[in-house]
Amino acid sequence: MKILLTGANGYIGMRLLPNLLDSGHQLVCAVRDKNRLSVEEEILEQIEVIEVDFLKLPENNPIPTDIDAAYYLIHSMTSSITDFDEKEALAAENFNKLMHGTNVKQVIYLSGIVNEQELSKHLSSRKNVEEILYKGPFNLTVLRAGIIVGSGSSSFEIIRDLCEKLPVMITPKWVLTKTQPIAIRDVIAFLTQVLGHTETYNQSFDIGGPDVLTYKEMLHKYAKVRGFKNWIYTVPVMTPKLSSYWLYFVTSTSYKLAVNLVDSMKMEVVARDNKLQQLLGIEPLTYEQAIDFAFKKIEQNLVVSSWKDSLASGQIRRNLEKYIQVPKYGVLTDKKTLAITDVERTLDNIWKIGGETGWYYGNWLWKIRGYLDKMNGGPGLRRGRTHPDKIFPGDALDFWRVLLADRDKKRLLLFAEMRLPGEAWLEFRIDANNTLHQTATFRPRGLKGRLYWYSVLPFHIFIFKGMINNLVKAQ
Repeated sequence: MKILLTGANGYIGMRLLPNLLDSGHQLVCAVRDKNRLSVEEEILEQIEVIEVDFLKLPENNPIPTDIDAAYYLIHSMTSSITDFDEKEALAAENFNKLMHGTNVKQVIYLSGIVNEQELSKHLSSRKNVEEILYKGPFNLTVLRAGIIVGSGSSSFEIIRDLCEKLPVMITPKWVLTKTQPIAIRDVIAFLTQVLGHTETYNQSFDIGGPDVLTYKEMLHKYAKVRGFKNWIYTVPVMTPKLSSYWLYFVTSTSYKLAVNLVDSMKMEVVARDNKLQQLLGIEPLTYEQAIDFAFKKIEQNLVVSSWKDSLASGQIRRNLEKYIQVPKYGVLTDKKTLAITDVERTLDNIWKIGGETGWYYGNWLWKIRGYLDKMNGGPGLRRGRTHPDKIFPGDALDFWRVLLADRDKKRLLLFAEMRLPGEAWLEFRIDANNTLHQTATFRPRGLKGRLYWYSVLPFHIFIFKGMINNLVKAQ
């Protein structure tokens, strides 16, 4: 079956992609920017990648006419607080228009459980998208999920941050709201098994795990699985705005996502029935089993995707391909070179940079810079990295985005997504003479940009020197 996978570089899309390939399907992956599809070369060779921005209807339809089915995994909740619902509606309408003229028989949409009279803006938007898609020229299957728990999922990472950082929590009253978490592997099972299943055509199904829990119970159960205790006290005085700031500063979430999550956490999200579970014969994992499986993936370095990979400061909204060519004119640079004797070991060190490994010198200064960036609305260092020793183009790497990662050519190029009065690149390259070139490039935006560069120049002198020395020396 030939399948269109939209949102292929998102958290769900990255998990679904290899499962569909393993099932023998032919995949067309639709992304806004090819450079941000971070998959291994052997997978890239098996798929067709097309660039489509569903917020802008293209003049020529890039979607192949012979597709049999499509997955609609497009969401905008992390991009805006005020108008993400309008963007999601527009994307769905444009998707319907692009499906005209194709052979598509089924579209599968992953939505959110909606069982409240008064919905949050997030859940209301999901329901509206569902209604728009029902008007499309295809049979629609809607899967409505609550909180998704898995390595790299936003819900799991937020719960992890809260529990690991705060053994004692003063929490808002929304932690007493009931929800029905579901393991990511069960979500993927539902998504794959409804494909081509005619009994699911033009229907909407709630999917959830076997446990109905309050957020407070979820935090306690997380601590139990991890082998420690936590104490949680609820207070009625925490406003939604204070709650959003609380999540933003304590966890790795962005402020925009925190606002939208808090808005939804006030609503009870519980599956109304399990008829699809019975139809497909799927037995979902418990919440504790889902946490346990998530940590097994983390410990084995098998995290396929992370929600943080899509978390950007909002500074870069254009195609990242434009930034692969590092400018030479009108820029300020810091260049360091060092002869090396063990090329492979140095490459290993470069490929491990960031995340838990750190930046090889002055990590406390990098943390301060990350904290300042977060205070200014940027991603800071909270994204870390998805894999401890693998890097793919498009990956998030702390407050950088990977533009190019070519181990054969011995080159890694990063582009800054922190809040800056200009544009910044950081490049590592080993030449034919076994010399490591480390280059920081900054293209300032006006006088403010130049003042910024010269204000941090004293720190660059020893930070970048220490970094290149330790990249070569580190075992």
